[in-house]
Amino acid sequence: MLSTLTPQEIGLLALGALGIGVSKSGFPGVSMLHVVLYAFVFGAKDSTGVLLPMLIVGDFCAIHFFGRKAVWSQVRRLLPPTLVGIVLGWLLMGWLNEDVFKRLVGVIILSLTTVQVARLWRPHWFDRVPHQAWFATTLGLLAGLTTMTANAAGPVVALYLLAVSLPKLELIGTTAWLFLVLNVLKLPLSYSLGLITPSSLAVGASFAAAIPLGILAGRWLVHRVSQRLFNGILLAFTAIAALRLVGLF
Repeated sequence: MLSTLTPQEIGLLALGALGIGVSKSGFPGVSMLHVVLYAFVFGAKDSTGVLLPMLIVGDFCAIHFFGRKAVWSQVRRLLPPTLVGIVLGWLLMGWLNEDVFKRLVGVIILSLTTVQVARLWRPHWFDRVPHQAWFATTLGLLAGLTTMTANAAGPVVALYLLAVSLPKLELIGTTAWLFLVLNVLKLPLSYSLGLITPSSLAVGASFAAAIPLGILAGRWLVHRVSQRLFNGILLAFTAIAALRLVGLF
């Protein structure tokens, strides 16, 4: 994989690795950026195997900075339906070919982008549902499905944790621990699909150093830039990239 990368692709992968760190530091909308960039370089399905170990690096970095703020009751509430969603996503990945899977990832990213836009501009839409059991179950299943098929569950989990009114640092710490557990559990499933290989690990190791830099940049940005504006700009670019994945242009 590494030997065939062009300078442009190397730049995209480095940017995506920085994006992993930024997303782990409190900007969940950024999490779709690295999904799109790595899918462009490696393909929708193969990119999930490259990203997964890198995301685990990001989870450990986030736990180092924010892990003590985790709200474990919310981790326990989301974990069971999310694990079911992961298994469903794993089965789905084994059935679909690359072309269909690429479109599926594009649809998932577009759907999550729409949810993120709704959360940014109309947060009161979600005020009445967060404490209902069906809400946690539904979003947990969706988070498991999207994290297994596209490593793109950050916005789903953020939507739930914001709806239950977690403060910013508690949200970041809870998300870090939840995704560390989920991503570690996904490793054998991704390996069984042939997505984690020595080549994919070499790519991840080559760009992993950018992840803690992204977290440090995110910690700096979170106090100086409007998160609403920052996520809005990134969501616009992500939606355009997802439309290309779907094949609309």
